[in-house]
Amino acid sequence: MKGIVIKNTGNTYLVRSDDGQDVICRAKGNFRLKGIRSTSPIVVGDRVIFEKNSDETAFITEIEDRKNYIIRRASNLSKHSHILAANIDQAALCITVRDPETTTIFIDRFLVTAEAYRVPVLLVFNKVDLCDEDDLEYLEGLVHLYSVIGYSSICVSAITGEGLSDLRKLTRGKITLLAGHSGVGKSSLVNSLINKPLQKVGKISDYHHKGTHTTTFSEMIEIDGGGFLIDTPGIKGFGTVDMTTQEVSHYFPEIFRFAQQCRFYNCLHLNEPDCAVLNAVENHFISESRYQSYLNILEDVNEGKYRT
Repeated sequence: MKGIVIKNTGNTYLVRSDDGQDVICRAKGNFRLKGIRSTSPIVVGDRVIFEKNSDETAFITEIEDRKNYIIRRASNLSKHSHILAANIDQAALCITVRDPETTTIFIDRFLVTAEAYRVPVLLVFNKVDLCDEDDLEYLEGLVHLYSVIGYSSICVSAITGEGLSDLRKLTRGKITLLAGHSGVGKSSLVNSLINKPLQKVGKISDYHHKGTHTTTFSEMIEIDGGGFLIDTPGIKGFGTVDMTTQEVSHYFPEIFRFAQQCRFYNCLHLNEPDCAVLNAVENHFISESRYQSYLNILEDVNEGKYRT
């Protein structure tokens, strides 16, 4: 039998078969992805082949080839990776400018990984109802920054309903991965898009102004009008995986464009002469924050470090 994994609880997987049955499965034997040391070899969104036994147990025997996925380094200095979801039409990165703050480095690390694995990204700026005048000015700057590069953005509020109708249109008929820090409102957005309180909603810590984990396992949830949202546990940092020094700039679209004009074909845009990228940063054609994110990721590649 064939189906799609709609929930991963660590040891078991809920698979929706092609004929509409929801079947609890376990993995048969030791699954290992080709060339990837992953914390979980089977993830939400995977197309799988499974067998049902006479005693009502079921085992996944094979994972079909993935069209794409979003992957990050699993934990501090870990050599293992964590795949958030597979076979997705788009990723919606939930961002908040306060309670908690999402840094541009985190945003850029996610975007770089999405570029590397060919996943379109929608930037969802949530909790705009909490923004004061300074926050709104900063938010406007972020939207402008990423829109100029080519990323789609939308400002929403699960509390006031602002932007939700547009978000419904952008997710309708698609499999959308929701990702972001704990506390950015992913579960609230899910509840709004499915029109019922399915997901638990956590509170923000008064001391750290950070969210608490309410989503424990990744789950694919059907939304009104067709399509699915994949709600994922909040993530603190986003360590990049399997990138060479030369590749990193390829995943920054604006840096890649200017890099074609550098004197040296293998220019790393650090201190080389006649570097078109450095010239573009100096003349504000490439933002300083994006360039700093580029340098930050280079440190990962060169030193094997993980930075949040």
